Amino acid sequence: MNDLAIIIVSTNEAHWLPPCLGSVFAHAGGASLDVVVADNSSSDGTRTVVEEEFPEARVVTCENKGFAHANNRALVTCGARYVLFLNPDTEILEGTFAELVDALDRRPTVGLAGVRQVTADGALYPTIRRFPNALRALGDALGERVSSRWSALGEREINLDAYDRETECDWTSGSFMFTRVEAIESAGFLDERFFIYSEEIDLCHRITNAGWEIRHLPFMTILHHASKGGENPRTRGQDAFARLQYARKNFSPAHRAAYRVALALRYSLRTALRGDGARRAAYRAALYQSLGLGDPPFGPPPRQAVRLHTDPEAAVGASDRAAAEG
Repeated sequence: MNDLAIIIVSTNEAHWLPPCLGSVFAHAGGASLDVVVADNSSSDGTRTVVEEEFPEARVVTCENKGFAHANNRALVTCGARYVLFLNPDTEILEGTFAELVDALDRRPTVGLAGVRQVTADGALYPTIRRFPNALRALGDALGERVSSRWSALGEREINLDAYDRETECDWTSGSFMFTRVEAIESAGFLDERFFIYSEEIDLCHRITNAGWEIRHLPFMTILHHASKGGENPRTRGQDAFARLQYARKNFSPAHRAAYRVALALRYSLRTALRGDGARRAAYRAALYQSLGLGDPPFGPPPRQAVRLHTDPEAAVGASDRAAAEG
């Protein structure tokens, strides 16, 4: 059994894979890795890039039914003690996976961990988060100058000192989730009703409910090209839709209503105050979703959680099985 399976979903993101995969293998630190790229119906030669430049990795091809679906399709082919869900637009800068495996081995109550992330300009990217609720959504609507004063009024931890020490948190960014297999087994796979966004909040919520802890561990630093595409109405609208999905799944009816109002206030203020046209258009799309206007940007989700095959032969094609076995 490998120490760590690393799953990277590529949806026409082949150009990110060489620096990402190169840094992954360079920072193994002696840990045994099973690196899997989920080719999410890409048309940019993702499989060719991986097979020609990184033959030590393997590719699982899947139909594009969202981020959670692609991760799950790869996950059923893995056999490791830990699983890392990693974005393709990342690079490992400091630390090794052997150190992270050792850290989790010495912390048997931790089910999922995040690490330090920096952006391309070297700024710290806040990834320590608190679970969303109506009060925090209201605080975020009023701005981080308000929410930063009281933890009850904001999701993000913006005290940068917290990122230099081990810190408990509710959830962490889905761009890097280092997860104990037992935690996934007890909490369940990623919920495929979330096409993209909020699936990591939901997973962390279920892992916490299953009795595990979520931690920020500063033993590794990664570069994350966050917001690389700028403001986009479609993705901003999907984020708002996914947040309401999370609320419908996890909040009471009264709490859901209050949360929707707080989100609508947030996006209304952003729409009114953002000067540039791209940002204003993106927040307007989010506002429409928070008000229940229009269809979800990426289509309606499945009505029920998908029952996942536990047998890899039922989930992947013959060529992918051969790669997994080879």
